[in-house]
Amino acid sequence: MHPLLLASALLTGCLLAVQASVNLQLNKAVGTPYGASTLQLSVAAAVLALLAITVGAIGAVRLAPGVPFWHLLGGLASPLYITSGILLFPRLGALAAAGLFVTGQMLASLGLDLFGLLGIAPKPLNAGIALGALAVLAGITVVIRGQSPIRAPADTPVRAPSGIVTGGITGRGRSTGASAPAATAEAAPRPGVRGRSGWVLLGVVAGAVLPVQGAVNAILRGEIHQPLATAMISFVVATVTIAVVLVALLALGRTPRPRLGGLRTMPWWGWLGGGCAAVYVTATFTLIPAIGAAATVALTVTGQQLASAVIDHHGLLRLPRRPLTAPRLTGLALLIAGSVLVQLA
Repeated sequence: MHPLLLASALLTGCLLAVQASVNLQLNKAVGTPYGASTLQLSVAAAVLALLAITVGAIGAVRLAPGVPFWHLLGGLASPLYITSGILLFPRLGALAAAGLFVTGQMLASLGLDLFGLLGIAPKPLNAGIALGALAVLAGITVVIRGQSPIRAPADTPVRAPSGIVTGGITGRGRSTGASAPAATAEAAPRPGVRGRSGWVLLGVVAGAVLPVQGAVNAILRGEIHQPLATAMISFVVATVTIAVVLVALLALGRTPRPRLGGLRTMPWWGWLGGGCAAVYVTATFTLIPAIGAAATVALTVTGQQLASAVIDHHGLLRLPRRPLTAPRLTGLALLIAGSVLVQLA
């Protein structure tokens, strides 16, 4: 395998952690995670459309009406993953959130491999896969138990977007839960046991949809023969989906109206989430045929976890600082080792 391709896969994984972190700034600017996700996905779709036009791949879109309808639905996973990242990173920290995503990815990948779903060749369960799965589960357990969430000062009012469930309570216009838009220590209060369980489940589910998305998009790519056009279709579907969700929630009064004026004061790097998403999708389509699916997934997952650990430890991108304690380092090592074992066993 060419070292440059391996390094590219590792860097691509790092972009997932950066994407979720910078999206918090977009969320803070517009005041609703659903509006932020709509903007981010729109940027990604526009970038991919421009690339497809530039390289002459846009013509493959005309083949889309001839494929089975569900082959076009891989993009449904993106709104769930992106919105979950916006909600989870300030509450659980970058490392814990990324660990939950990785756990979901591992469980879904195992299901696809063991049962031969969505056109993937069945892979028998062996000792390496079982050991890797146990290591991932142990790692995320250690990370979640070993972290010390940032508490909000007693005199600091904390808000949550309307319609967001926080600790089992759903706000309608006002809420006393944690604020997803804020990326500061004051906006990341310690959730209760029931509240944390809900966020943990959301993280696992959001991670699990990514391998399913990859499998569905791989089928679509085989039918229209253009990775860039496939990625563009996926993000167009994602953008339309989250836009419909946003409109529905606005009509029901379950989320604030997006404040586009806040975009003027957002740091320039708050727009990078869409670019990161576009690069990630395009890179994975390019790398899998070159170095194999197992190596690509193992390296991207490793990059995602390492970047998340650095962001957490140093409090980068305006996230609360969560130092890497011995338990969290142990959990990180287990997550990386388990991910590599599962994918390469």
